[in-house]
Amino acid sequence: MGEKPKRVSGREMIRILERFGWRLDRIRGSHHIMRHAERTRIVISVPVHAGKTLPIGMIVDALKDAAISVKDFNSEAK
Repeated sequence: MGEKPKRVSGREMIRILERFGWRLDRIRGSHHIMRHAERTRIVISVPVHAGKTLPIGMIVDALKDAAISVKDFNSEAK
């Protein structure tokens, strides 16, 4: 079975995405919309709720969209 991503909060997810070149485009309510300079057609929406971790499925989907491996993600996550 493959490696599972670590559970992180929305703020931590944004910090990790920024390390891989993603930038905050806008905020709509609690959702932070991230864009990449080279992958302009892809947007990643990250909900930020104080003290709550993101569901594993949401993390996996965001990693697929961002083209980040679980191994690379886990090495960046605390």
